[in-house]
Amino acid sequence: MGALLGDDVVEAGPGDLVFKPRNQWHTFWNAGDEPCRILEIIAPAGFERFFRKLDALGGAIKADPDALAALNQRYGFEMRPETVPELLERFGLRIGEPLSGGWTP
Repeated sequence: MGALLGDDVVEAGPGDLVFKPRNQWHTFWNAGDEPCRILEIIAPAGFERFFRKLDALGGAIKADPDALAALNQRYGFEMRPETVPELLERFGLRIGEPLSGGWTP
């Protein structure tokens, strides 16, 4: 897993722990060629509902901008989808391509 935590770039392998302080700008991605699964623990509980609602909107890239803005406001969250192209280029990432290994989200 790769992570951008503020200005720091972190890579983590199986069994590694990565700590992201509350209210820190961050981005996570699969930094390898194999499927990557992470366990994210968010406390206090409740923010996990944000991800369910985001998924129902089609994800950050496909969501209607007004619906995405309303969801972010409801949860006090800031998201900058316009930064995604730069992140894709900087870290050699791809969105929307099948994952290797037969795994599907």
